[in-house]
Amino acid sequence: MEVSTRLFGDIKIEDGKIIHFINGLVGFPGLKDFALIHDGEGGMGEGVQWLQSMQDGNFALPVVNPLQILESYNPVVEDELLAPLGELAPEDMLVLVTITVPEDVTRMTINLKGPIVINAANCKACQVIAENDGLQVKFPVYDILKAKKEGE
Repeated sequence: MEVSTRLFGDIKIEDGKIIHFINGLVGFPGLKDFALIHDGEGGMGEGVQWLQSMQDGNFALPVVNPLQILESYNPVVEDELLAPLGELAPEDMLVLVTITVPEDVTRMTINLKGPIVINAANCKACQVIAENDGLQVKFPVYDILKAKKEGE
């Protein structure tokens, strides 16, 4: 599949690598097929990545593995919400959260309440709402990321 994107130019993604969101993303139910784009240095699940829509080249969503920011992150989700992903072995499960980057980058946040769960074995995905009390939709991350970068 090939798409012309605003951020990455023309990209070609093998059909077997396209991630299919059964119900689309929260707020974007019509966008169901995505490619996970990451830089050449990091692998899947490392650093900031992009979910690039294969239906709308202008739509790309920055995402990150929440464990890189908050090692204790453990969203509680009803099993029935994950059932459409098929058999989900722990080694095949990739959890990502969306990043919001406003004009003032120091106010950057991640959405811990609405994680994206991907079954890497079959490339099916869904965005769910975690049941945990206290998980924030706008969890500030700038200072955490800055400290991690300085610690490298």
